[in-house]
Amino acid sequence: MEIIPTGNETITEFVLLGFYDIPELHFLFFIVFTAVYVFIIIGNMLIIVAVVSSQRLHKPMYIFLVNLSFLEILYTSTVMPKMLEGFLQEATISVAGCLLQFFIFGSLATAECLLLAVMAYDRYLAICYPLHYPLLMGPRRCMGLVVTTWLSGCMVDGLVVALVAQLRFCGPNHIDQFYCDFMPLVGLACSDPRVAQVTTLVLSVFCLTIPFGLILTSYGRIVVAVLRVPAGASRRKAFSTCSSHLAVVTTFYGTLMTLYVAPSAVHSQNLSKVFSLLYTVVTPLFNPVIYTLRNKMVHQALRKILCIKQTLD
Repeated sequence: MEIIPTGNETITEFVLLGFYDIPELHFLFFIVFTAVYVFIIIGNMLIIVAVVSSQRLHKPMYIFLVNLSFLEILYTSTVMPKMLEGFLQEATISVAGCLLQFFIFGSLATAECLLLAVMAYDRYLAICYPLHYPLLMGPRRCMGLVVTTWLSGCMVDGLVVALVAQLRFCGPNHIDQFYCDFMPLVGLACSDPRVAQVTTLVLSVFCLTIPFGLILTSYGRIVVAVLRVPAGASRRKAFSTCSSHLAVVTTFYGTLMTLYVAPSAVHSQNLSKVFSLLYTVVTPLFNPVIYTLRNKMVHQALRKILCIKQTLD
């Protein structure tokens, strides 16, 4: 990124404004979001420990779940510390740090978009083709899909960051967001950002609409398969699980598509911040609960871990 003087000064850092317009709520927000952050870390860490420590859970579904938990720990930790800092004092970030935060968060968010589609497809194969499932989703294919999601996220957002790094920023240096997000950042550019904007739009359409379409198709076929099962507890459980998964997935994809595919639909920066909270804080908060709420094997693994800890104490 080219940094050029503004008068006698040189831009060396950005200021993250966050929720600057409601200072009277900053301390309350700090307490609430600190508790949320701790819950996200603990909840996702418990899932990782439960799956890694239980041989019974070394299956594709749980391998995907571990990667989802790891993704959410990382990308929440990329955003929330600076957001919490902004509630206590002015949150500043260097130019290089801003680009790095943007790259890490964007890469992880893109990887999660792809991983959620892979998880939905995995459930579709397991429910609709149970006899062929071990062959269709073997260990090598499972690991191949995991590696592909991580690498795809890095490549997609690496391209976007490379384009943003070519822009000239000559002031002001105030980003009206609680992290280094694409739209507020390029809005500060003095040079023409259209190449970066068009590229980001095309990549966002590809990385959001296609995986979301695959998720809807997978769950649609799962519902059709479940409807063939006689009415009873199994059908109710399946519908409850599908509906809860879809609620979280729709919130995640819906907010991202609104901000990156159709940003003109958001007429207020405050509304944009609320949408950002939904996919940076709310979905990571609920995913550990949603994906393990009705999973007896995960519950048993967690109980075993807690019992061992109590015995050691």
